[in-house]
Parts: sequence; C-alpha cells; structure tokens
Amino acid sequence: MAKFAEPMARLITELKKLPGVGSKSAQRLAFHILRSDGDDAENLAGAIRELKEKLRLCSVCCNITDVDPCVYCSSTTRNQRLVCVVEEPTNIAAVEKSKSYNGVYHVLHGTLSPIQGIGPEHLRIKGLTHRVETNAVDEVIIATNPTVEGEATAHYLSHLLKRDGLKITRIATGIPAGSDIEYADEVTLGKALEGRREI
Repeated sequence: MAKFAEPMARLITELKKLPGVGSKSAQRLAFHILRSDGDDAENLAGAIRELKEKLRLCSVCCNITDVDPCVYCSSTTRNQRLVCVVEEPTNIAAVEKSKSYNGVYHVLHGTLSPIQGIGPEHLRIKGLTHRVETNAVDEVIIATNPTVEGEATAHYLSHLLKRDGLKITRIATGIPAGSDIEYADEVTLGKALEGRREI
C-alpha cells in the first residue's frame, strides 16, 4: 500500500468515513483537493464549517433547517393539519418532487430495528405524539420505506397515534408507473394487489 504524507493520509482517512466513499475514491478526492487552488479548498472547508455551525433540527418537525421553525412548519400556504411522517430529511425532497402534497412533515431520523438496537426511544417520535395529542392534526400519512424496518415502524406508529377523529394512512406501494408487471417481484406485486382501489 502506498505511503502518503501525514496530511494527505489524514484527509484520505476522513474522506473514507463518508458514505459510499472507498479508499480509491477518497484518494482521488484528496488529490483533487490538493490540486485545487487555495480558494477552492478554503471554500470547501468553510462550507463544511458553516453547515455544522448553522444547521439544526426544527423544533416542530425535526427536519434539518437553518431557521426555526423550518420553512414547511412556518408556511401559511401549507396544510398544517396534514402531517407526512418520513424516515430521513432527504425523503422530504422526494415527496416534494411529486408536487402532489401540500401538508407538513415529521422526520423520524431512522426506523425501528431491534437487531441494530434501535427502539422507539432512539427516534424523533415525541414531537409527533405531542402534535397529535393537542388535536393539531387531522391526518397522519406514514411514508416510511417498504422495508421490514419501515413496515415495523409504520405499524408501531399507527397503534401509538390511534385517536378518535385522527385519520392515519400509509402510502401505497406497488408497481412503479411506466413499468411492466412481468418484471415485478412477488413482494412488489403482492403489495400492489393489497393496495388496489376501486376505479
């Protein structure tokens, strides 16, 4: 294995900690940063520092934000009584891209996973239960991923939040638009059949 000068080795080690970055990618990134002019390297370092200093969790929905409450929770044009529960802040962008949702969000920052030791106390559920208990919500849409952990989390939340007058729904799963039934796996097809609706 090649020996690098200590600053380069340290940078490669830190870059390898990023998701999806292996040894080779970390080396390429490190050498790119080394070849960049001083301003580019300083801008990158400054952007990382600013990210860590200025971003925090919204006190209402737990989304990552630089203002509190976040832009969704403080919006006067969004339906504040309709809450979409997602696993991670990145899921919000996917829902927003659909252009078919105008409510607010609640971010769990993970899913239940007993195998990994992640229980309800490790998720951001408290704020969601508070919103429901104060009757500030008409419907909760559970939009966790259709994985074992996502399904377990959805099941747990549906029982935890159940109240008279509160509608709890789960996003439909199944065959993506534009695809062919012939290529769908049995789980996806089964979910599509379960979630069928009258037309």
